[in-house]
Amino acid sequence: MLLLRRCRGLTPCGGLAPQRGQEWRRALRLASSSSSSSSSSSSSSSSSRDEQRSQHGGHTPGWKQAFAGLLAGTGAVLAYGLHHHQAQHTDAVSVHAHLSRLPVFSQEEVTKHRTLQDGVWVTYKGGVYDITDFVAMHPGGDKILLAAGGALEPFWALYAVHDQDHVLDILSEYKVGELSAEDQKKQESLRSGDPYSSDPQRHPALRVNSQKPFNAEPPPEILSDSYITPSAFFFKRNHLPVPRVDPASYELLVEGGPGGGLRLSLEDLKSRFPRHAITATLQCAGNRRSEMNQVKHVKGLNWGIAAIGTATWAGARLRDVLQAAGYGPDAARWARHVQFEGLDKDAAGTTYGASIPLNKALSEDGDVLLAYEMNGEPLPADHGFPVRVLVPGTVGARNVKWLAKITVSAEESASHWQQNDYKGFSPATDWDSVDFKSAPAIQELPVQSAVTTPANGAVVSRAEEQLTVKGYAWSGGGREVVRVDVSLDGGHTWQVARLKAGEEFSPPPGRAWAWKLWEVTAALPPESRQLEIVCKAVDDSYNVQPDSVAPVWNLRGVLSNAWHRVRVQIQDD
Repeated sequence: MLLLRRCRGLTPCGGLAPQRGQEWRRALRLASSSSSSSSSSSSSSSSSRDEQRSQHGGHTPGWKQAFAGLLAGTGAVLAYGLHHHQAQHTDAVSVHAHLSRLPVFSQEEVTKHRTLQDGVWVTYKGGVYDITDFVAMHPGGDKILLAAGGALEPFWALYAVHDQDHVLDILSEYKVGELSAEDQKKQESLRSGDPYSSDPQRHPALRVNSQKPFNAEPPPEILSDSYITPSAFFFKRNHLPVPRVDPASYELLVEGGPGGGLRLSLEDLKSRFPRHAITATLQCAGNRRSEMNQVKHVKGLNWGIAAIGTATWAGARLRDVLQAAGYGPDAARWARHVQFEGLDKDAAGTTYGASIPLNKALSEDGDVLLAYEMNGEPLPADHGFPVRVLVPGTVGARNVKWLAKITVSAEESASHWQQNDYKGFSPATDWDSVDFKSAPAIQELPVQSAVTTPANGAVVSRAEEQLTVKGYAWSGGGREVVRVDVSLDGGHTWQVARLKAGEEFSPPPGRAWAWKLWEVTAALPPESRQLEIVCKAVDDSYNVQPDSVAPVWNLRGVLSNAWHRVRVQIQDD
């Protein structure tokens, strides 16, 4: 599991805890010493060494015993100290008073402690905890840092193994204060009157590109942890506030048709049409835009490599719904497009819209869904609850969420996002010369791959002797990735990665809607001090990624699919 993998070879980090954490730990030792009466000289010596270590911010080897002393020792003093150890009783009461007067911290102050250098603080149920010393001992390794400066609850909600008494006991040892009541209520008060006030809560591990509208991607290493991307970690791409939709009153309008149109409730979609499920990858047109920004500035959100994810989607086939509305094969005589309109709208009432070719919508092999489930659950709000369009093999921008209306037409959608965005241009085109009408709207996406681990700038030990590189690869239009080549020396020599697909993965030709995760383990070059890891994917049409960004650069930063490059340092032990 993400936060609870076995991590060996780590040692506790010292010299990192803030002063307030030191005071709390000294209180633990005071309680422990109160419970042990007159100890031997060796114990006194050990206590002295512990005190010195605490002054430098590190946990003592006996931190568990200290905590046990607080629990057991304090009770013993209260029961027995009235007769024989009045001084110890006084000390224990002082400790209790100290703990009941823990300082109150603001969320702003907690947020400052997000690194080992500044200390790692988290909050849990109103408490503030300095877990700096525990990071190195965490069974899941340094992924615990995803929660640094924020709340533990969103992570523990996903990983129920934390919900055990002994885990809470360990956490309690690191408590240094309380979160202010004002900060516990602040978020709700700030949301009132805001057009984004109904937006759902999001997982704090997401890397936010914009708050309003909300756009975020997960840490890249999460993508290669599981073939199916958990909904909480699936990238979020919103153009407008997330609408609140009552599923009981929801209605989808299919305009026109021989019968004059069709209106469907959510229950109609579920009961009148067969449920169809597919596993498909969605990718934002701007995935990896940040690499284009390194060549020359572009306009758009600065996406990294994780604006992509794979889920199992379920719903009614769009083909079935269109046929129920009277649109059969004859519709192709006069129509060319199927337009979609969402319920999300701006202050002027303009809604998000897009369209796809009619032949994709009506094709039995197109697998276009009116999806109401994601990974076996109702669609999350950020992903289009209660119904969205799922157009496998096609750019994310055409997969309209919170679907309100479907129109079969001879024309493309007139939406801004169809006509004046999500189009590719020559590197020579600038904002003074661009003509959006001269370029087609992006539909199918080109072949893509990226390295998810190790991260760019990572340091690996030469003692490891080998390095495992992981990543993803995908191609649009149902084209299957057949090979991923990986290089550790910038592209001079190559190895073929092992491809990993989902269970029972054997897609029919032209319907490979989901990515391949890949992995390669290679020996560290004996003389190298830096590796330049490169990956490139090849699909079943033998499309391959270009070797550099500059030739595919464009002013909107879309379609970024050059070889992905990651630089890693090798450290001699």
